[in-house]
Amino acid sequence: MTNHPAPLPWLASGEPFPPVNMAWGADTMAPGLLCAGADLSVSTLQTAYQNGIFPWFSTGQPILWWSPAPRMVLEVDKFRLQPSLKKTLKKFAGDPDCEIRIDSAFAQVIQACASSPRQGAQGTWIVPAMIHAYTDLHHAGWAHSVETWVKGELVGGLYCVAMGQAVFGESMFYRQPDASKIALAALVSLCRHHRIKQIDCQQNTAHLTSLGAHEISRTEFVRRVHEWSGRPAIAWHFESLYWQEFLAFKTAPA
Repeated sequence: MTNHPAPLPWLASGEPFPPVNMAWGADTMAPGLLCAGADLSVSTLQTAYQNGIFPWFSTGQPILWWSPAPRMVLEVDKFRLQPSLKKTLKKFAGDPDCEIRIDSAFAQVIQACASSPRQGAQGTWIVPAMIHAYTDLHHAGWAHSVETWVKGELVGGLYCVAMGQAVFGESMFYRQPDASKIALAALVSLCRHHRIKQIDCQQNTAHLTSLGAHEISRTEFVRRVHEWSGRPAIAWHFESLYWQEFLAFKTAPA
């Protein structure tokens, strides 16, 4: 049975977010929904992410802010590297026509993600206002794209948000088989090299579980974000050494 939650707070621009424990619970129509309104400025997004909050809304809706409980995370040392993907990565890493680039085509990546709605979704949540906001966040140094290139063509990738050493995965796309998985593996290898411990995945899916992601409490998630977001930012570029380290690492068994 779905309970009637408390009225949803409506924020004016510049107004602080409510405490995340005020988000609607699992027995409501929208678990994790915290508030609506405000804006998508760089400063608002920065404050949101540093407190375990993110925007997610569709065309025709107001800006909606979420903080799910529990929270899905991928701890990079628990990433499950399936044998088939490991074979693909070895081939990719050894092919001079294949490369990982970071932040060379952020606009193309987010547009491609917007054109590739999640399985089972009606349309996309990456509406024009979100594209504009995260592009501004990228220009401010807080959002990054990890890109899979083959023979000079962008064939897959993802974009994420990074506050200090707290990393938040957002969306992926592919135009060739495994291209988005390669980009995710590149992000994991980059994080491992720089001793970043986890990538936020926001919500639970079977696909994320198959990769080794799991749920933690919202309280623990926010504690980690508060700690890690205050650390110095890493250098967002990719080296072939990261593949060597990653492929040599014994990842968690499936």
